[in-house]
Amino acid sequence: MNATIALESETGSSANTAAVLDALRARLNAGLRGKEGAVELVLACLLARGHLLIEDLPGLGKTTLARTLAGAIGGRFNRAQCTPDLLPGDITGFSIFNQKTREFEFLPGPVFADVLLLDEINRATPRTQSALLEAMAEHQVTVDNTRHLLSKTFFVMATQNPVDHHGTYPLPEAQLDRFAMKLQIGFPGRAHELAMLEAAIGQTEAADEPPPLLTHSQLLHLQRTAAAVAVTASVRDYLASLAHATRQHRLVRLGLSPRGLLTWQRAAQAWAMLKRRAFVVPDDIQDVAGPVLSVRLGLEVECDQFLAELFQAVPIPV
Repeated sequence: MNATIALESETGSSANTAAVLDALRARLNAGLRGKEGAVELVLACLLARGHLLIEDLPGLGKTTLARTLAGAIGGRFNRAQCTPDLLPGDITGFSIFNQKTREFEFLPGPVFADVLLLDEINRATPRTQSALLEAMAEHQVTVDNTRHLLSKTFFVMATQNPVDHHGTYPLPEAQLDRFAMKLQIGFPGRAHELAMLEAAIGQTEAADEPPPLLTHSQLLHLQRTAAAVAVTASVRDYLASLAHATRQHRLVRLGLSPRGLLTWQRAAQAWAMLKRRAFVVPDDIQDVAGPVLSVRLGLEVECDQFLAELFQAVPIPV
């Protein structure tokens, strides 16, 4: 598309919203081949105003996915490679003394972006990891007692390697609870790898960046639309019962926090919106449960086994 898609400023039409979501979906699927399920969850995380943790091997397209997303929403993209010597100021920014003006000036760090990719976040020290808590929770950073606001659509996509744990610092529970979802991308299928190889023949430089599909205000409108998706009393009761069950389950080290419960509802609302529904059903809650719960519960078994027991223990409302 050569221009951003028009959205109604106030109410908008369902057809317009569906067209925008279809365009975003197509753009991300073109950037990350053969991973339609992962793309749907990335979109749900974005619409739910959450942050995303990807735990997977290097070279599977995580950086491409983040860049493609930033380009599609017309946002500024920054990347930070996390290492043990990375300081909090390297992420948030710092103040320096200007000899000409004789005043301190704030130099913003990479956190001042619409989409921030934190590569191998668990290689950063706990001190540096903690500098992200305020940014992820409140869309602001405080440096030298001065508050600096971030983008209203600030979105963190962090990666960690599940294999090479040498020199890593496990993410604390408070940090994990700031992420809405945890995903694994996995290897593409053979057909998609063959298509990727064919497309790379004769390519000597990166292709031109396609124009954005959305403006900043349009993305905010989509997020507000997702937040307004109806959740009936019976579905809210089902969600609360599931949360309560996690706090008593024998396989769970940390029960679901109130913040996690709100995140789960927002993710279910976004998922319903992606399915072109104006209300949440129990299936929406179950569909996003794995990514939402796996990042924050400290499970002692595979998430699928836990979810099977959880959904069996809590009856679905009728």
